Amino acid sequence: MLLEVEGLCVNYGHIEAIRDITFGVEEGSVATLIGANGAGKSTTLKTISGLRKIRAGTVRFDGKDLASIPSHERVKLGISQSPEGRGIFPGMTVRENLEMGAYTRRNRAEINQDLERAFTLFPRLRERERQVGGTLSGGEQQMLAVGRALMSRPKLLLLDEPSMGLAPMLIQQIFDIVVEINQQGTTVLLVEQNAQQALSRAHRAYVLETGRIVKSGTGAELLHDPSVKDAYLGVA
Repeated sequence: MLLEVEGLCVNYGHIEAIRDITFGVEEGSVATLIGANGAGKSTTLKTISGLRKIRAGTVRFDGKDLASIPSHERVKLGISQSPEGRGIFPGMTVRENLEMGAYTRRNRAEINQDLERAFTLFPRLRERERQVGGTLSGGEQQMLAVGRALMSRPKLLLLDEPSMGLAPMLIQQIFDIVVEINQQGTTVLLVEQNAQQALSRAHRAYVLETGRIVKSGTGAELLHDPSVKDAYLGVA
């Protein structure tokens, strides 16, 4: 198991955002957390990245307990996140944004290889290479955020709401690229409100409600689960 989360509890002040959740992500797989706004999905990813403090429980990555490891060191271990809201640097060019994703690395030849990989996955970014990030469309900014996260050569890619605010055609494209990234060997943990798209591509899936995991199974199992269909897929 590449990522093991056990008994995780996270607070915002006195409010319990995550309540005793346990789940894992197999190496080479796509796993997804689905749930409504405020369920704790983004908080879970931020905790794995080291941006939120663990109140109780453990997070292990590749067998290593992450409790005492700061977020920037977790990037070096192989964890990278594309955040909700994209979080690109608006005054920097597309290329500069991508190179920021490789800030922990020193091998220029390998960095150039990964730049080429990002441009191959997202041809639009190659066309916009010298354009500043703040002038890109929403879909292009999302491509840039994912591409930047890949520039650290992660073992585990954390994707937080990659389809948010995108047109339907772009949503399909983004999810197809997520599958391609996984097929190239990167493990993916995906947080997504678009349950249909996420479950259709996930090997393993978990449903979060008010900070607790209330259901789990394969993506296909949850896609056809009556309660999941009713609550998240708009099918009674």
